[in-house]
Amino acid sequence: MTVLSLHDVTFRRNGRLILDDITFEVAAGEHWALLGPNGAGKSTILSMCGASAHPTSGTVDVLGHRLGRVDLQELRRHIGHVNPRHPIRSPMTVEEVVLTGFTGTIDTPLRWEPTAAQIAAARERIAQVGLTERRDAVWPTMSQGERGRALIARALAPEPQLLLLDEPTTGLDVAAREQLLETVDHLSVEMPELASVLVTHHLEELPESTSHALLIGRGRIVASGPIHETVTTETVTRAFEHPIGVAHHDGRWSARALRAARSML
Repeated sequence: MTVLSLHDVTFRRNGRLILDDITFEVAAGEHWALLGPNGAGKSTILSMCGASAHPTSGTVDVLGHRLGRVDLQELRRHIGHVNPRHPIRSPMTVEEVVLTGFTGTIDTPLRWEPTAAQIAAARERIAQVGLTERRDAVWPTMSQGERGRALIARALAPEPQLLLLDEPTTGLDVAAREQLLETVDHLSVEMPELASVLVTHHLEELPESTSHALLIGRGRIVASGPIHETVTTETVTRAFEHPIGVAHHDGRWSARALRAARSML
């Protein structure tokens, strides 16, 4: 089943070309990484994947529905979105935050009461990300790592078919980053039909379960397809416009500037 399809997509903002000729498809159970330097257009692509932005030209189909011909609010209910900059201001508990995954809101809506089934589903997701003992913890007292895992539970609570992760390890220390990546990796086993797209510009932040990659530079595709075919020294160097050596060891990726390039500085 094709979960997500972008075909010949371009996007302009204030007359400036942001994306040019973007085409790729995500199938159920695939886990894509969207890689590229800052300003390459990653966030714009993710906005289209989340039915939050429309292309200037080309087509975007999400969960079998074409943007421009579908009720966006209803479509978004089937998309989980993890954003570490989620702007929670009130002292909500972990459980309350996760329950907002059913309402698609920042805070609990006035006069809204979750059903018993929704509470049970929220607690199941909280357990899934290892936060059962912190279920009643209040947001301001939680670590960044705990917040990241809580946001994954929130995104998964309504059982989405597509999960979007927008630089989910932003602001995390090494231990918290690894815990969050382990949580993401477990999803491929626990929810085998779930498709995901993760945005990052750090290869070290790719989960081991990443199956495919889309590399972009200056708004255009540099490489797209199975990750071991697309994430190479050549393609990453082209995307980031700097000589970068890529390595893969024990399921994880790494990147560093090539020595020859440093010696010329």
